[in-house]
Amino acid sequence: MEELEIPVGKKKVRLKFIDMARSVAILLMLEGHFVDDSLALEFRDPENGIFLTWKFIRAFTAPIFLTVTGIIFTYLLLKTQSQPYFSSLRVKKGFKRVLELFFWGFLVQSTGFHVLECIAVGIFAILLCYGLYKLIKVIPLWIYLFLGAVTTFSFYLHLAELPEGAPWPVGFPHFIQNAFHGKAHHAIFPIIPFMGYTLFGALVGTIVFTYEKHVKKWSFLLSFMLIGTLLFFFTKEILGGVDILIRLIRPSFSYSYETLDWIYERLGFVIMELSLLMLIDKLWGHKIREGNLFLKIGQNTLTIYVLHMVLLYGSISGFGLKNFLHLALGPWEVAIGACLFILTFVILIIYLDRIKKRLAFILLPIKKLFNRLFFITT
Repeated sequence: MEELEIPVGKKKVRLKFIDMARSVAILLMLEGHFVDDSLALEFRDPENGIFLTWKFIRAFTAPIFLTVTGIIFTYLLLKTQSQPYFSSLRVKKGFKRVLELFFWGFLVQSTGFHVLECIAVGIFAILLCYGLYKLIKVIPLWIYLFLGAVTTFSFYLHLAELPEGAPWPVGFPHFIQNAFHGKAHHAIFPIIPFMGYTLFGALVGTIVFTYEKHVKKWSFLLSFMLIGTLLFFFTKEILGGVDILIRLIRPSFSYSYETLDWIYERLGFVIMELSLLMLIDKLWGHKIREGNLFLKIGQNTLTIYVLHMVLLYGSISGFGLKNFLHLALGPWEVAIGACLFILTFVILIIYLDRIKKRLAFILLPIKKLFNRLFFITT
């Protein structure tokens, strides 16, 4: 995965906060999945402060992933906006990425619709918005992305009212219904509302690209912090005001804005985290060297995700740590196990380049095949 770069004069300043965010998200995911699968039920006390804090933080892992994916994909896409749509290397790589994510997603968990498939649909939606922008240039890209994100979040008002097991869209194949509101296998990260985070991330990526010379300035950083703070702490009040306005125009409007508050609160938390990482990047980013291990973890999230599914849940093989540890450990055992689990993947990243060289005889032909399928010549 590429790092974002911003040209400042003749120098290129790397936006390390993006890879920091991905690293934080993937490490939280490793810890969260291990704890959730192995912690015994009797220790899941809803009144325990430590457990409540863990559960609170875990809720933001997927939104961070989805938002950051939208940021980096759209920023890199806009760097090639002078090229025709179907000739753009980024567009071709985007469609290729969509196929890859669907492939790995269904390979590691064929019975449901998980985060990889949700990211794939999000990237596909960004490509559609970008195509409309290229076709109708009088409308800025951020408007398409904003409308798409808000619509995605808002449609959750309808799906939230459906009874358990009621499939939607009605009459469609099960694998499509499962991506929204399935009868047999509910999506863990359904398109509605989770794709909205990817689209909002794309909106942020557009802002970063447009104001790239200002990203390292205090005004940009503080603006992000303010927006995130307002969304996180005042979502109920903001949505309540929107609800009143809608009822003035349409008195029959009966949806409760409270259905959406958790969605925008999580978005606010993600933006607050990004602004904090922007601050770290601004103050100490120049001390972080190329090839830093922490950043490298964030640049290999797909590899880590797929392998952790195999190791922990036994995806593909049917044999994993879950066979031995499922709901079987106490708090201290879980804490030690989670640290060892994370350490395993840190060591993997340290030796990943060597491993790839050893497997080049397999990986390179596969890469060339996919490149040919999408007419990628580089």
